[in-house]
Amino acid sequence: MKKIQRQTKIITLTLNPAFDLHCYTKEFVACKENIATVTDFDAGGKGVNVSRALQANGIDNISIALLGEENGAAFTAALEKEGLYLQSVCVAGRIRENITIHTENAPETRLSFDGFTATSEALKEIVNRIGEVKDDTLIALTGSLPRGMSIEAVKEVMQEFVRQGAKLIIDSRSFSLSDLVECSPFLIKPNEQEIQTYTGVCPSNEKEAATLAETLRQKGVENVLLSLGARGAVLSCAEGIFYGKAPKIEAISTIGAGDSMIAGFLSAYVQGKTKSEVLKSAIAYGTAACLQKGTKPPLPKDVVAIERQTEIQIING
Repeated sequence: MKKIQRQTKIITLTLNPAFDLHCYTKEFVACKENIATVTDFDAGGKGVNVSRALQANGIDNISIALLGEENGAAFTAALEKEGLYLQSVCVAGRIRENITIHTENAPETRLSFDGFTATSEALKEIVNRIGEVKDDTLIALTGSLPRGMSIEAVKEVMQEFVRQGAKLIIDSRSFSLSDLVECSPFLIKPNEQEIQTYTGVCPSNEKEAATLAETLRQKGVENVLLSLGARGAVLSCAEGIFYGKAPKIEAISTIGAGDSMIAGFLSAYVQGKTKSEVLKSAIAYGTAACLQKGTKPPLPKDVVAIERQTEIQIING
């Protein structure tokens, strides 16, 4: 059954998409030949991952992506097989490729390649595709910026969207903390590594995480969703500071889990749920995504089951 959502338009932007190739080898040894088996070859990118997670769970959204002409057709064809239809802008060059190596008893190893170079003209075309925005528009800019695209130009565009009333979600390592603050985002979703980059501190427990998240919120970010991996997540917002912890699972892949967390937040938000419920949804989506191979979206049945087992407590509020 399709979920009931209020009249809110969700737009995801993927300015630097990627093909994600996943392979498995029993033991990966550096500087040696490793025989591997390809397990998945997906069209991805953080914004695309947010869109596919929303779509898989019955939440309408619009996905806009910048594509390289050389392999853009293959990218859109791969997504159309999933039923996800992009609005795309094409530039010269290739979409980048990422290779993730999965082994039996070690963390994943990832290799990322450079892709196309984009210009300010491509950014203008993206803005044209977005069209008119209002206070019921949520724009999720996630993932890195491509070569050739100025962070200053992107900030100007995002700031204009905010002036027009749109709510901005940013999850991109291309943005420094000062860049984020200048854009006045509705939501950011740093992980432990990113929060350490922003603040100089890596939280050792949920109380420290809450303090750091609140520090960022006080700088002008409306909602700070701090992912703590298997330890859960903290949400700092006007209603208070909340901590949530999901049940233990046997994770298959963590690729795309953070993107699914954003999807879970947006899913609950557009359904008018409380911030405590929004955090629970974000954690459930992110955790359920870890039960899937590669960048496959979280399954609704897993989201529901995990959400029921996710505990939320108020740290301050």
